[in-house]
Amino acid sequence: MPKIIVVNYDPAWPAAFERIRAAVWPSIRDVASSVEHIGSTSVVGLAAKPIIDATIVVPTASAMPIVIGRLATLGYQHCGNLGVYGREAFTAPPATPPHHLYACVTGSDGLHNHVTLRDYLQSNPTAAQAYSALKKQLAQQFADDIDGYTAGKSELILAILARSRFTPAQLAAIRAINSKPS
Repeated sequence: MPKIIVVNYDPAWPAAFERIRAAVWPSIRDVASSVEHIGSTSVVGLAAKPIIDATIVVPTASAMPIVIGRLATLGYQHCGNLGVYGREAFTAPPATPPHHLYACVTGSDGLHNHVTLRDYLQSNPTAAQAYSALKKQLAQQFADDIDGYTAGKSELILAILARSRFTPAQLAAIRAINSKPS
């Protein structure tokens, strides 16, 4: 298991996301709505693990097998939903910028979670600073324990999502995912 490393914001992250998007979009543009930069690297000034997170927005569940198949032709390995209904995860091919790629159905909790957290942190610098400090502290505390690192971030994330009108059932599902061993 690689060490958890959180670094200060890198202004090169948006360009790295654009390279990922440019490589993926031509293959899926007729069956997807967009490719979104999500996660901590999408928030200017936020400390993050230096791994880009991106999600393909898929308008219907029936289009998901097409997206999965087309990503396979680009070298992406499908990993399933990893416990998040409406979201599929992929391992990036070699020789690409370090990234996690997801595909989420429009309206799914997985997509709503990604976009809501990103948008909240982008528009609330104080919350972004608090999240940065927490991530750095957790990376030191749990350098070899991704489950501990993820669980340590959960309460702050859940508090943000609760303010963003996530239901108690949605919050409970996110808590369960963030606290289970991978």
